[in-house]
Amino acid sequence: MFFKIAPDSVMKPGYPRNRWIPVVMLVWSTWIFATPVFSGKHGWLWPTLASFAVFLLLYWRAYFGPKAHVLWCALGMAALACVLMPINDGGWCYAIYSCAFIAFTGPTPRVAMWRMFALNIAFAIELAFLQAPWIFIGTSILVSMAVGTMNVFFRRNQQQDAELRLSHDEVRRLAATAERERIGRDLHDLLGHTMSLVAVKSELAKRLLERDDRQAARREIAEVERVAREALAQVRSAVTGIRAAALISELASARLLLESAGVAFDYCAPESPLPAEAETALALALREAVTNIQRHARATHAEVAFAFEGHEVRMRVRDDGRGGIGAHGNGLTGMRERIEAMNGTLSIRSERGQGTELEIALPMPVAETKPAKELPRPSSETPALRHA
Repeated sequence: MFFKIAPDSVMKPGYPRNRWIPVVMLVWSTWIFATPVFSGKHGWLWPTLASFAVFLLLYWRAYFGPKAHVLWCALGMAALACVLMPINDGGWCYAIYSCAFIAFTGPTPRVAMWRMFALNIAFAIELAFLQAPWIFIGTSILVSMAVGTMNVFFRRNQQQDAELRLSHDEVRRLAATAERERIGRDLHDLLGHTMSLVAVKSELAKRLLERDDRQAARREIAEVERVAREALAQVRSAVTGIRAAALISELASARLLLESAGVAFDYCAPESPLPAEAETALALALREAVTNIQRHARATHAEVAFAFEGHEVRMRVRDDGRGGIGAHGNGLTGMRERIEAMNGTLSIRSERGQGTELEIALPMPVAETKPAKELPRPSSETPALRHA
């Protein structure tokens, strides 16, 4: 249980890009052994090795243990510094590590800063009692406060990122609720009156048949058929609009994801509804492409454009990132298989240092094709429609 990574730890599980940070940060602990070597002191080695073994356990627990344990681990490191400094000046490194972890304690960053300040006053008093040079005392306090303050800002950024993710989730939840309500209203408006009319006319036709007025009954039945066909056409139109909204929602989510990661995003939405299968394929491809941009591209700007040409609808996704992605990596294989299953094509241009451009072409039914048109390019020559 001691070595199990806690869900609320400083180094939260599931952060693959940060997994080497604890190992890298141990590099500074070499000063614990280097300082007494240069100062010429004796009798420091075995006490230092014993303290370092305890430090490693506290260090692991502070990084990967529950958040409630961080303060006690930091105070343990501070105690190691106080015990070791009389025989090893390098023991001050424990104080720096202590301040680094103190930054993640307390209900607010302000409380963490006050704790670091109090801890450094205690260290300064001990160093003065040990008759350490004032330059050493001042430099040590400055370094420990600087490291702790940087971690306080890192903690604040973590909190702001978490709040931003929560706000994004809330926006998506509210959008989904609003969409469900809109669909309910549309279906009620479309079918409520129509179904009532069908019921009334069917009842009238039944009564006419009972009176043996077949000609009038046929007229009413024909009217019922006409109303039902109109209702079916309206429902199909509404469903097409709902499916089209899926791609619009994906574009909005893409903008939310990228701009929260510091990537400017421009897009031109499709000018008319798409077939359901094409809609779904393009939405999934857009999601995969945007995820790759956010995770791997290191881009500052991305754009998406749609156009109809001949019997095809095309979607282009471009970014100004580092490029050099493989045609079979980052989920592109699944995307290509999905597009080719619909007799479409996927092309990728990704020269290293020149960004990446992904273009998808899907066939359209002849009845739904549009006049040939070049893909709009959201740039200074053709401004992008930027959606709020």
